[in-house]
Parts: sequence; C-alpha cells; structure tokens
Amino acid sequence: MGITLKIRKTGNSLSTIWPKEVLAHLKAKEGDELFVVETQHGVHITRHDPKFEKTMEAAERVFDRFKNAYRELAKR
Repeated sequence: MGITLKIRKTGNSLSTIWPKEVLAHLKAKEGDELFVVETQHGVHITRHDPKFEKTMEAAERVFDRFKNAYRELAKR
C-alpha cells in the first residue's frame, strides 16, 4: 500500500487527511487515538498503545504465577 498524506495548516496546527481505506485498515474512526512507534525501519502507526500492551503482558505473567492466591482472595 503506497499512499501519500499531505500536511496542511489548520488554524495554528498541522493536520493530514487520511483516506477511508487506510482508516478502515486500522479499524480507526473519529475520536480514536493512533500511536506512532519508531522502529528500525521507520515508524509504525497503530491503534494500540504498545506501552499498555507490555504492561498487560507483565500483569498476565504475575496473575498466572499467583493464580491460586488470587483465587483464594476472590473467595473472601
């Protein structure tokens, strides 16, 4: 997919207009947040916050490790 986005002045800010095909591919809609992550190949744009994903992965490891303790606490 090779699409060019033009940067335009909007008031005191800069903006771009995203084609609906790109937004559909990202499953993004008005009001959603997009995250730009720098990679060795350039930038990656995603709807998912990579920091939050890493935090949740760590939390899942903790929950798995102490699942019996959490089960007992839930009974109280």
